[in-house]
Amino acid sequence: MAGDAAELTELGEGEEFTVGDDTDAKPDRRGRFLLFGKQKNKDGQTRDQEIHYRIVSPTFQYKMSYTRVGKCVIINNKNFDEKTGMNVRNGTDRDAGELFKCFKSLGFDVFIYNDLTCEKMERFLREASEEDHTDSSCFTCILLSHGEEGMIYGTDGAMPIKTITSLFRGDMCKSLVGKPKLFFIQACRGSEFDEGIQTDSGPPSDALETDANPRYKIPVEADFLFAYSTVPGYYSWRNPGRGSWFVQALCNVFSEFGKQLEIMQILTRVNYMVATSFQSWSEDPRCSEKKQIPCVVSMLTKELYFN
Repeated sequence: MAGDAAELTELGEGEEFTVGDDTDAKPDRRGRFLLFGKQKNKDGQTRDQEIHYRIVSPTFQYKMSYTRVGKCVIINNKNFDEKTGMNVRNGTDRDAGELFKCFKSLGFDVFIYNDLTCEKMERFLREASEEDHTDSSCFTCILLSHGEEGMIYGTDGAMPIKTITSLFRGDMCKSLVGKPKLFFIQACRGSEFDEGIQTDSGPPSDALETDANPRYKIPVEADFLFAYSTVPGYYSWRNPGRGSWFVQALCNVFSEFGKQLEIMQILTRVNYMVATSFQSWSEDPRCSEKKQIPCVVSMLTKELYFN
């Protein structure tokens, strides 16, 4: 008998079994995991045979004591081909400069690439994924550009964000397996406005290892974190003089708490700052008094501190 995920011991008549894990897809009852079976001893008597499973209780913080904190790649797209119909992103250079200082202060080796085509974006990040990150604690990529839901713009058009992020999956970038891979994305994810809603609360104030050889598998999609400037479907706002709301808040919170708080605490405070401290103003009333809330999607498996 064969299961979906592993070769399983064939069951004899009268032997016990339990049903294995299943997916939320078309039912498949072939998979069975033998936990307790029968085995004859030297005297010909049967006895229960127990299959032992390793129990691993890992420490719940990422190791950040490697030789290097890691590489931080900032892709700053400001000017776009006329055929894309995209405007110049005034203020993005301010974002890139503030992010450079911010992540440099956290110990990252920071590299800024300006005005990249889709092909160059993919090529530069593929090269980064093929580097040896053995001595690095983590990896960070920051994308500053126009966007749509699931898409990011190079200077010549749009490409799926997943094309970039998948380069760093566990099966693609072995030297970052088990290490945090952070993506910060300042881009629109649609064309909806967040009108905001008046609140009644007033204005805001400012484990043990039981195995001598603890090897185990982890999902290839594990240890990613995506911090988007806005939620799916919505515009993301940028001030031509001060930069984008999201990056302003991100750099502000990182500068004050980056070496004290855990990454999710930091990004929760970023959410709060963007939600409460910013509101659009425009001579076009259709674009005035709008709000924004960032969105964090985490597949991290441990707590992340930059201290």
